Amino acid sequence: MRLSPRMSRECEFLVIGGGIAGVSCAESLAICRPNASILLLTESSIVKSVTNLVPVARYLHKFDVREQDVSEMGASFETLVDQLEHISSSEHCIRTKAGVKVKYRYLCLCTGGTPKLFCGQGADPLIIGIRDTDSVLQLQRKLRTAKDIMILGNGGIASELAYELKNINVHWVVKDAHISATFVDPGAAEFFHIAMNELKEQDSSPVTAIKRMRYSAVLPKEQTNNHAAALGPDWHRTFDLSGSGEREVKRLPKIYYKSRIHSVQDLDDHAGVIVKLEHEDGSFEQLTCDFIVSATGVLPNTHYTCDSPLQFSSDGGICVDEMMRTNLVDVFAAGDVCTANWPAAMHWFQMRLWTQARQMGSMAGRSMAAASEVECVYQDFCFELFGHVTTLFGYPVVLLGRFNGQGLGRDYEILVRCTRNKEYIKFVLQNGRLRGAMLIGNNDLAETCENLILNGIDLEPYGDDILNPDIDIEDYFD
Repeated sequence: MRLSPRMSRECEFLVIGGGIAGVSCAESLAICRPNASILLLTESSIVKSVTNLVPVARYLHKFDVREQDVSEMGASFETLVDQLEHISSSEHCIRTKAGVKVKYRYLCLCTGGTPKLFCGQGADPLIIGIRDTDSVLQLQRKLRTAKDIMILGNGGIASELAYELKNINVHWVVKDAHISATFVDPGAAEFFHIAMNELKEQDSSPVTAIKRMRYSAVLPKEQTNNHAAALGPDWHRTFDLSGSGEREVKRLPKIYYKSRIHSVQDLDDHAGVIVKLEHEDGSFEQLTCDFIVSATGVLPNTHYTCDSPLQFSSDGGICVDEMMRTNLVDVFAAGDVCTANWPAAMHWFQMRLWTQARQMGSMAGRSMAAASEVECVYQDFCFELFGHVTTLFGYPVVLLGRFNGQGLGRDYEILVRCTRNKEYIKFVLQNGRLRGAMLIGNNDLAETCENLILNGIDLEPYGDDILNPDIDIEDYFD
């Protein structure tokens, strides 16, 4: 239920933020404390909630994100459209930008993140950051008259854009030696690259023989409201991402590896931009495009003041413990705005993803509800094992545990099974135990991998056969 404007309010639970973390927190509170007064403060009248939650494994789920107006929210909690300006933790109250004062008993900060734009971006209307629905609508408007676009970034949104854009020439600038480095290794990147090339050529050749490899790890020495809720998974399905070129033509992006933008100069009358790229070897290249999309990640959004200093981590996030509590009494935080400040479990680490926003928001709600009733609550089991489900270049992707050997140093091995245009399966093994898995194009192994990681089964006796396509390891380790 949406509240009408009033200069003072009071509630037991106050949640700041209308993204996945904030709504998940409010919904969790409504389940745990159905008779409590819960207020969700959101900067946008459009909020995001999780729907179609489907299990992929025992502890891993995929889901859709539903956008809806706050007026369509159920009666389980109230909503107020405004922006947080100041927190008075000593008085247990906050002040909004419109001057509304809200007294609370427990507060949860789910203010998300803001686009991390490259230096010199300023207020240039020809450089946009992709973060929320408003920014994608801005992108759509610009695409209608555009023939050339530059994408800067190498994460999920940049990869999806490079793949989904049609009828336009795409220049994709990445700082790494392979695409989608935020999620995948060079082998998986090559798998995607081949798939993109063959999609372009409409190659109908049969699937090639399966190749299996085992090797040791080798580590190399105009702006919209940026505070709105982040895009959810598969966001591009609901938008037309077509340029002004010939209709229904999907062109392969031209990729500039190990490169960065050195300088940007606007053309007369904002007709486009001249971009000077600097490559790894020190050489420069000049390109002209209609506009630039900056998709280089997010920074925690803490654009508000507080009477007592919040504790921040080195990455700018608000430090939280395993119960999602901050250093301030009765103040919690969840989602992109926070940084996990507890000893991480063996198979878990933090990434600012929709999956963890939902998990952290729900955990914060449970923790707040338990605190209000002086009860003990334990951290959710989802924080024992990193898990994320997404789609890259048209393929379903499941990431589990230390899927890229994160935090394992050099002491691990990788076992890979790759079938061209079908699947890329990677196991990360340490001392014979499965520590992480990357499943591209094949989700059937997700629960088996989950169990192998958590149970620490010694796989050394099975050698390379653990990924032999003629052996059904799902049944073997059932």
